[in-house]
Amino acid sequence: MSIPFIDLKSQFQQLQASIELAVSEVLKHGKYINGPEVQEFESLLNDFTGVKHSITCANGTDALAIALLAFGVKESDAVFVPSFTYIASAESIALVGGTPYFIDVADDYNLCPSSLEIAINDALKNNHNPKIVIPVDLFGKPSVSVELNNLIKKYELSSIYDAAQSFGSSHEGTKIGNYGDITTTSFFPAKPLGCYGDGGAIFTNDDELAQLIRSIKNHGMGSHKYEHVNVGMNSRLDTIQAAILIEKIKLLEDEILKRNEIAERYNAGLSETEIILPHLSKEKSFAWAQYTIRHKQRDFLIKALKEKGIPTAIYYPIPLNEQAAYKNCKVVSSGLKKTEMYCNEVFSLPMSPYLTKEHQEFIISSLVELC
Repeated sequence: MSIPFIDLKSQFQQLQASIELAVSEVLKHGKYINGPEVQEFESLLNDFTGVKHSITCANGTDALAIALLAFGVKESDAVFVPSFTYIASAESIALVGGTPYFIDVADDYNLCPSSLEIAINDALKNNHNPKIVIPVDLFGKPSVSVELNNLIKKYELSSIYDAAQSFGSSHEGTKIGNYGDITTTSFFPAKPLGCYGDGGAIFTNDDELAQLIRSIKNHGMGSHKYEHVNVGMNSRLDTIQAAILIEKIKLLEDEILKRNEIAERYNAGLSETEIILPHLSKEKSFAWAQYTIRHKQRDFLIKALKEKGIPTAIYYPIPLNEQAAYKNCKVVSSGLKKTEMYCNEVFSLPMSPYLTKEHQEFIISSLVELC
C-alpha cells in the first residue's frame, strides 16, 4: 500500500485539462511577468477573502519581509514571533533589520498571549520598542483570539498574521486575510492553496499600506518604471503560476471541507488512544495544512508506521531560538516550555483532500494497534 503524505497528483488529475489550457494561453500571449492572469488571480483572491487589497508576490517569505518593510522596522524595534514555527517567520525579521523576540505557544500550537505580554515587558526593560507581533496560524488553525486582540490594542502593536498554512480558513465566518493590519500567505506547492513553484500574497484593508506594499514589491517604484521612492525588492508572482492558481482556487472551498472531515475522522478514530489530538473546527473551517498529533514515544511510532508504509513528518524538531543563526536573539523571560515539549513530541500524519477512506482507516488502525 502506497500512501502519499500530501497528494498533489490526484488534484492535478482532476484539473489537468484546465491547467494545461491555462498555461498554454500564457505561452501564447507571452506576458510572463505581470500578465493579465496575475491581475485576474488577485481579483479572485479579493472575492474569496472579502479583503480590499490582495497583492501577490514571489513567495511567503518575501510577503513577510515586504510587510515588515512597510512598517519601517528598525533594529530598535522588537518583533514578537513564536519559536515553534518555520524559520521564515523569524528570518524575515532579521532580513529587514528588526530584533526578533521569541515567545511560547499555547495548547493549540499558536501564539500564547500571556507569553507575548511578558515578552513585551521584557522588550521595554531592554529599551526596545514593542512594535509588531507576528501570530503564526500553525497547521492551518487561525490564531485570532480576544486575548491577543486585547494585547495588540493595549500595547498599540501592529500585527502581521502569518497565514502560510491557514489560507482558506475562516474565523467566526470571516475569511483569514481580514485580521490584523496585514496578513501574508504562501502558495508553496504543499500549502492548502499551492502553485507549481513558488508564490505568495499580502492582504490588507488599509489603502495606504496597500499602495506602499505594491511599491516595495516592485523595486520601490513610484509613478513610473524608472522612479523609485521606497527601498524595495523584486518580488513578483509570475504569470504561469497565477494561471495555475486561478484554476486551483476554484476547488479550495470544497477541499477545505474535505480536510475538516478527514481531521474529524482522525480524531474520532484515535480518541481512545494516548495520542494528544489537535483541536477541531466546529464550523469545519480550518485549512488543515497538516494534521499534527503528539506522543511521548514519537520516534517509536514514526518508525513503526514507516515499516507499514505510512509516511509522517515532524513540524518542527528544533525551536527557532536554538537554531545556530538565531541563538543570540531575545527569548521571553518566562521560557519556552511548551515549544520545547512540542518539538520533542509532535508529528504529522498524511493529510490531503484526496486521502482515501481506505488509507485513512489503515493509518488509524495501525496507530490504535501501536498505542
